[in-house]
Amino acid sequence: DSSKRLNDLDEPAVIIASSGMCEAGRIKHHLKNNVEDEANTVVIVGFMAQHTLGRRIVERREEIKIYGRMYKLLARVEVLNGFSAHADRNDFRKLLGPLAKKLKGAFVVHGEGSQPAGMKQILTGAGMPESRIHVPAPGQKFTLE
Repeated sequence: DSSKRLNDLDEPAVIIASSGMCEAGRIKHHLKNNVEDEANTVVIVGFMAQHTLGRRIVERREEIKIYGRMYKLLARVEVLNGFSAHADRNDFRKLLGPLAKKLKGAFVVHGEGSQPAGMKQILTGAGMPESRIHVPAPGQKFTLE
């Protein structure tokens, strides 16, 4: 298909990745075929979570691992912030605020650092008891009734 044909280009390429974190799909093939050429540019659009290939590119690591092999990141990296497919705090408040008192419980599992605590605060501010809001640690297990 046309996406696979891009792997055979013999000219500089600009790679634009959505907020899929560069973890799956054709983008990994495009990256492995183009990141070692300093004539190329990788344009990252959107947030890249910690511990993802996309984040390592945003951090401009000297080498990145793709499909088990290390590649030198010689391509220029440009990051376009301000694009997101996720709801912000106001959207979250509008959506869940009216439901907060009715929910039996909530698990806040999205975000990094202090972000989950901020979402928890929105729920408590909307009237949900703090005891029913959980911010699990990585790997923590719960039994639902």
